[in-house]
Amino acid sequence: MTTPVPAAATGPCRLAADHQRDMHAPKPAAKAPGFSLVNQPYLLLSLTSLFWASNIIVGRHVVGQIPPVTLSLIRWGGAFLLVLPLAWPHLKQDGPVIRRHLGILLLLSITGITAFNTMAYWALEYTQALNGLLLQSSTPLFVAVWSLILLGARLTLAQALGVLVSMAGVITILLRGDLGALAAIEFNRGDVIFVIAFAIFGFYTTLSVKSPPIHALSFLAFTFGCGGAFLIPFVVWEIAAGRVMVVNAESVLAAAYIVVFPATLAYFCYNRGIQLIGANRAAPFSHLIPVFGSIMAIGLLGEEARLFHLVGYALVFSGVIVAARAPAQRKA
Repeated sequence: MTTPVPAAATGPCRLAADHQRDMHAPKPAAKAPGFSLVNQPYLLLSLTSLFWASNIIVGRHVVGQIPPVTLSLIRWGGAFLLVLPLAWPHLKQDGPVIRRHLGILLLLSITGITAFNTMAYWALEYTQALNGLLLQSSTPLFVAVWSLILLGARLTLAQALGVLVSMAGVITILLRGDLGALAAIEFNRGDVIFVIAFAIFGFYTTLSVKSPPIHALSFLAFTFGCGGAFLIPFVVWEIAAGRVMVVNAESVLAAAYIVVFPATLAYFCYNRGIQLIGANRAAPFSHLIPVFGSIMAIGLLGEEARLFHLVGYALVFSGVIVAARAPAQRKA
């Protein structure tokens, strides 16, 4: 039996009340019988981290050829055009629901699409990729804070332990097993931008649990389209400042790859994974990004596999498994 929510309740209190109600209500993201890729949250979230790891490599490679806001607009504008033909029938059917929940959908578009990705590309112009990856390991902590504020959901002891263990693995990989290298890291304004970006993404991750019950393709098309549209004035400003994309085969192929994998497929997998297991259990999968990045460096760039790689991988995988496990159900 659900607890009635007063009509006047708004803000975080209303979100917390909605969360309590939804715990007893039927879940719109319930799994269908049998095996299906869209019902495998661990696989979906692992694929997300794989695609985002490749995004760091490709994005860093073209940072001098495509300005950050332009790259962000290409990413989301291209993703919108890619999913629109498939999403159009669902958008028409979901139109009334979208209009009723326009506020939260716009907020998700601005935070998860417009702000986060643009700030991340912008930050890479001022700081090293190592700094960004280290700071990215704080994403589960931001998700935990926002989950407590918006949903009243606390990390379980197992989740907190898993996040700390996987974070230790990330640091081991990025510092190449030398903890003394932390003292040599210099932080700058790009790192401040990264911290703000990851705080915003933590908000998006948590709030996406409260997204309205519309088709997944409708959600992608709406957020991609709106998020990209909000970037247009900033791209005009970027071009007016003399920052224009260098058009060649390399930049075009890189942009096309980013549209398909780190944008369209990654966000579909990420959003679906959150729907299936929740924000706090999904967030630690971001620690797999440096794991996949280092594996790519070993396989594609010829980097030598070292003992610290294996130790870091073991810590990350162990922590993610512990943090992502479903909490034990308490008996009545």
